[in-house]
Amino acid sequence: MEIPTIHSAIIESPLGRILLEAKGDLLSKLHFVDEQTELVAPRGMLSETATQLGEYFAGVRTSFEIPLLPEGTHFQRNVWEELQKIPFSQTISYEMLAKRLGDVKVIRAAATANGKNPLCIIIPCHRVIGKDGSLAGYSGGVWRKKFLLELEQRSFQPKLL
Repeated sequence: MEIPTIHSAIIESPLGRILLEAKGDLLSKLHFVDEQTELVAPRGMLSETATQLGEYFAGVRTSFEIPLLPEGTHFQRNVWEELQKIPFSQTISYEMLAKRLGDVKVIRAAATANGKNPLCIIIPCHRVIGKDGSLAGYSGGVWRKKFLLELEQRSFQPKLL
């Protein structure tokens, strides 16, 4: 069995620097880098990922067409699959996420898996909020979650011609 080549890049975004990592032709990591790091130009499929992220931040892309390889436990992957079903500009509560997984009692485990999402933005963990409408936690910082939700709300508004 051949071990896939790992490629990485660090790109700039409106939310700060983002680390992209691919195993072969599959995106395996996307997360924010808070420490000062040098930009690394994306190549190959990471270049396409950077382009699609740029379109998302510009408000012209509402979904991503990138092959993914989120690595985690079976339960985590189930949570991440469920997150991908949340429509652009919409939110669900952590309780609703647990119900969609089939058991409201897994709410804490679902929230933990949500926080361990290795592909933020692409797998929209930011669309899960508290039952009371609070933003609750976000591994990239609540300010980033707020930015992403507001970006999606603005992008969803009908445009006048």
